[in-house]
Amino acid sequence: MHRDRFYTLTASCPDQVGIIARVTGFIAEHKGWILESSFHADEASETQGVRYFMRIEVKAESLPFELDEFRSRFQPLAEELQLDWRINDSAVKKRVVVLVSKQEHCLYDLLARWQSKELDIEIAGVISNHDDFRGFVEWHGIPFHHVPVPAEHKAAAYAEVKRLFEHVRGDTMVLARYMQILSPELCAEYPGRILNIHHSFLPSFVGAKPYHQAYTRGVKLIGATCHYVTEELDQGPIIEQDVIRIDHSDSVEDMVRYGKDIEKTVLARGLRYHLEDRVLVHGNKTVVFR
Repeated sequence: MHRDRFYTLTASCPDQVGIIARVTGFIAEHKGWILESSFHADEASETQGVRYFMRIEVKAESLPFELDEFRSRFQPLAEELQLDWRINDSAVKKRVVVLVSKQEHCLYDLLARWQSKELDIEIAGVISNHDDFRGFVEWHGIPFHHVPVPAEHKAAAYAEVKRLFEHVRGDTMVLARYMQILSPELCAEYPGRILNIHHSFLPSFVGAKPYHQAYTRGVKLIGATCHYVTEELDQGPIIEQDVIRIDHSDSVEDMVRYGKDIEKTVLARGLRYHLEDRVLVHGNKTVVFR
């Protein structure tokens, strides 16, 4: 069902009395119509006290001004509450760049969801270290970029990935079974903006061939994990996970086949949560307002 245009305010700050009243009061003061709201107080850690998280959707036409003026009017309150915040417009589609290698299932699934408008995004391009999917991607009217990643020239390859991402004004980079380890520099450049699908239930079985690792351990559940990419391999904040039950009769090949279905759905769900500003990062954890 079509929804009216809305703004999504997300924020976190040190927990204190009156946060909700102050923020929603500001919105009400300007006749803002709140469509959806979510709040969460995270427990104190060894390094910091309780932190408060919020996500609020406001009907755009209910406010007497556009986002630039909202930001300038809201900033004094944000500074007072020590808010780490942002606000986005639902009318502005996020621009996604997909990275893929030779396994097609996640790419095919994302393009199907994009084509049916289940994911209301702009796919600004597909980058691959192989040329296999050029025809398929270009048939959809999406630019395809072949960027090989030879061992002796990885730095140049990732510099080109960065150049392409910036050139198309990408908002989010999605590793849809991109079987390369991004450079630390590239990871550091886009914190909270690179999503990966890992074919195991992290933190178990990190790195290569997790299904083989799981088979060797005789596990009874296999899964997939959508997480943000950081400089440490497969250790970034987790956005979404799911599992499927297996038994002793399942081979590695069976597990790979089952896993592909989980990988597709977990990546799509994680990407949706990210694009809808439902994910707030807190250290190496996430708060996900579903």
